[in-house]
Amino acid sequence: MSHPIIVEQKVNAPAEKVWKALTDIDEMKIWYFDIPDFIPEPGTVFNFYEPGDERKYHHQAEILEVIPEKKLKHTWFYPEFSDQKTTVTWELYPEGLQTVIRLIHENINAFHNLGENFSEKAFTEGWTQITEQSLKRYLES
Repeated sequence: MSHPIIVEQKVNAPAEKVWKALTDIDEMKIWYFDIPDFIPEPGTVFNFYEPGDERKYHHQAEILEVIPEKKLKHTWFYPEFSDQKTTVTWELYPEGLQTVIRLIHENINAFHNLGENFSEKAFTEGWTQITEQSLKRYLES
């Protein structure tokens, strides 16, 4: 059994601004992924590909829980490669004008047979880059 991947990042932005970056499709397109069918409502299924023209990995997810400015939880899987699903949770902890963002990706071992690009190491590096570089830079610019 794998341990969840947990990545934390403190940003110089209030929770309201962080929440908007996590849930507004126009903002997400700038720092994260282009997800035109994303709607932050439980039960919504959304789809996206990594940036660029390669469109190598089709990501699909379903919103499981939404607590505005506090928590966004959704599944994360690759329907063309596996029927296994993982769970990603974004948690926000306001600290005045700053916010601690905690990302938790659970059940990564479900992808153990898909190769190195789906390893715990690969996901940890990817989430770290997304939170520490892309999201933090976007919010603090």
